[in-house]
Amino acid sequence: MSDGPTYGFDTLQIHAGARPDPATGARQTPIYQSTAYVFRDADHAAALFNLQEVGYIYSRLTNPTVAVLQERLATLEGGVGAVCCSSGHAAQIMALFPLMGPGKNVVASTRLYGGTVTQFSQTIKRFGWSAKFVDFDDLDALRDAIDDDTRAVFCESVANPGGYVTDVRAVADVADAAGLPLIVDNTSATPYLCQPISQGATLVVHSTTKYLTGNGTVTGGCIVDSGKFDWSASDKFPSLSAPEPAYHGLKFHETFGILAFTFHGIAIGLRDLGMTMNPQAAHYTLMGIETLSLRMQRHVENAVKVATWLEDDPRVDYVTYAGLPSSPYADRAKRCYPKGTGGLFTVALKGGYDACVKFVDSLEIFSHVANLGDTRSLVIHSASTTHRQLTPEQQQAAGAGPNVVRISIGIEDADDLIRDLDQALAKACG
Repeated sequence: MSDGPTYGFDTLQIHAGARPDPATGARQTPIYQSTAYVFRDADHAAALFNLQEVGYIYSRLTNPTVAVLQERLATLEGGVGAVCCSSGHAAQIMALFPLMGPGKNVVASTRLYGGTVTQFSQTIKRFGWSAKFVDFDDLDALRDAIDDDTRAVFCESVANPGGYVTDVRAVADVADAAGLPLIVDNTSATPYLCQPISQGATLVVHSTTKYLTGNGTVTGGCIVDSGKFDWSASDKFPSLSAPEPAYHGLKFHETFGILAFTFHGIAIGLRDLGMTMNPQAAHYTLMGIETLSLRMQRHVENAVKVATWLEDDPRVDYVTYAGLPSSPYADRAKRCYPKGTGGLFTVALKGGYDACVKFVDSLEIFSHVANLGDTRSLVIHSASTTHRQLTPEQQQAAGAGPNVVRISIGIEDADDLIRDLDQALAKACG
């Protein structure tokens, strides 16, 4: 697309990054199922390997199908570049990799997906990194948690599973004052409902597996770079500001400017970690994104209707959906997420753990799976599955207590979903 007009979201989600195939004229982005790419000559090969020219070398690093997806996601999020990888968890490690080092820490919200809590509290210790978990509603606690060894601040825009909404701008102001990048997981909101970069985020990560693909077919992840952070303002980020031995002393920020993080993610991150997205996954995700705005509108519409019905049901203790007027985050949601807060929330049943298990087993339209963001409505009891490895205190902080069921509302007929929930509640709670 030309750089002239400013296009709307609905246009960009279809066209950004995509061009007719120069060889065949194919309008849909082809799946370039190729491991390697032929160099024009020896000089061309040397220029690519020296990062003096942009092009394709080997599909662990770059692939034409994946490149279209990266450009589209960067465009939709308002970033300058993006790096796609094999999963959302891979995207989180890839985002931290250039920033962290042994003895360094990330300050993270307590309201995170259980797998992220485990990754941050346990797995990253093997790299010599650590995480501090803080309630991001308490900005003073966030400031106090940041120390000389902190290298990033991390949160989710709309948290999984509880649907808690973060005031990204307020958190970004704290990170900026400390000279630190803010990383925002925007999986649950998608760039249609929230664009964290416009609210001050440095990096945005996604599990493209979820709403972006939207059809439950492939896993994937992405890191979008805002291009706005000054990596050379301090000596905290030597991977980006100091000479890189693997490239004869090249300084990524000095050489690539606003694209420093993006180039590092490909030239170092994908090269050495190998968390590559395959081209077929990129193809499915590109097709999914073409209808993102339409699906998100329906997800929100259905979620409001279903959550309102559940909140009024006497068998339900509470519903956490921020799109409800009764939510403690209703005002924040209207201010920060004017198009809605997505299709994800939790429901607490008065019957407790046993009722939750029976409820999940009794549903017919809802699929019992460890996923979210599908066109189909999905359900899971987080305490016994996705958040099982957490302590009871961590489960409660994440909004995944034993009496809580996570619901991902799809785009089916909302009345059908309500009837299914009603019959399952009758079986579970009497």
